[in-house]
Amino acid sequence: MLVGAPIVVAELALGRRAQGDAVAAFETIAPRSGWSVAAWLGVAAGFVILSYYSVIAGWALKYLVGAVFGTLWVDAGRGFGGYFQAFIANPGEPIAWQLTMLTATMFIVAGGVQRGIEIANRILMPLLGCIVVALAAYSATLPNASQGWSFLLEPNFDALKRPQLYIAALGQAFFSLGIGMAVFITYGSYLPSSMSLRTSAAAIILGDTSFAIVAGLAIFPAVFSFGLDPTAGPELAFITLPQVFLAMPGGFVVGIIFFGLLVAAALTSMMSLLEVPVAFLINRFDMRRWIAVAIVGSTSFVLGIPSALSFGLLSGVRIGSHGILDAIDQAVSNYMLPVGGILVALFVGWRWGRVDALKEAEFSDSILGVIWIWLIRIVSPVLIAFILLSTTGFL
Repeated sequence: MLVGAPIVVAELALGRRAQGDAVAAFETIAPRSGWSVAAWLGVAAGFVILSYYSVIAGWALKYLVGAVFGTLWVDAGRGFGGYFQAFIANPGEPIAWQLTMLTATMFIVAGGVQRGIEIANRILMPLLGCIVVALAAYSATLPNASQGWSFLLEPNFDALKRPQLYIAALGQAFFSLGIGMAVFITYGSYLPSSMSLRTSAAAIILGDTSFAIVAGLAIFPAVFSFGLDPTAGPELAFITLPQVFLAMPGGFVVGIIFFGLLVAAALTSMMSLLEVPVAFLINRFDMRRWIAVAIVGSTSFVLGIPSALSFGLLSGVRIGSHGILDAIDQAVSNYMLPVGGILVALFVGWRWGRVDALKEAEFSDSILGVIWIWLIRIVSPVLIAFILLSTTGFL
């Protein structure tokens, strides 16, 4: 509420004011000022995220296809841990599934905003909502479901003493909402003046947060019901939960639904990440959409190959204490996105005229407007900077 929501509104307002790509939004309001570095950082961050996010999306597609045809359950007789490790260590398979997901994304985005992205989202988003609600309802019937609810929802105030918690929460908020990737600036340029910007922002924030909570209500009761480790992290999706599906009645069907959910969720996110640099190329170089999609998509694929191989051929390559994919993820989520968020907040709060910013954000001089402008000017950037400085050891 103090960081994510104000910046979502700010990015949407920037985009709708400029009616162009992310870089053009800053150059239109403050030409030759240097503030466009914020947009360049956002475009770069989204592009890098797409490169390794497509790798993980490929994992989900691999599991979905295996669940549909039954090979997942048969081949995993050696144990899901061994099955997953053998898959990600294979030098060719992860790259092939990464390419498949990127190709599907490119096909949709090449169709344009209305004929491609909008149609896909109109189908996928309601489907996602129905699936996750159905899974949450099913999990509620499992033994020990209340332990999962307690784990997810019961406060642990001692955790607030750990500085790393805040940078993790900040990275999650930025990554989940899509702040700092220039996504909202790009989509804001497509918003007509007749559409309420504040209503759109509220729907995005409430929808994203509600979806995450319901997904947690679907996953954690099942984890506790089957006596599994709730802190397993990403392993929950590819090692822990398949064991749950294999053990539960009708688990094969539930597994198909779950991995279908993962694939659909990944696809919608990848469409947004791809659209940002594509819109930039179209506006800057008057490039045809399919050519821009081909350039960005193919470049992202090549850039993502080291991430795809980071658990196999390149497993010995370490960046600090992390492998390639994890190191890139941390650098982008915990640093590039927050720094981009600070720059956007400062630009909208101080460089853009107060009257124009409030008008475009549909606040005028209301109490909400006063609160928003000072959150953008002071609270959001100070909180982000404090968390970053604390985590990096400067404070």
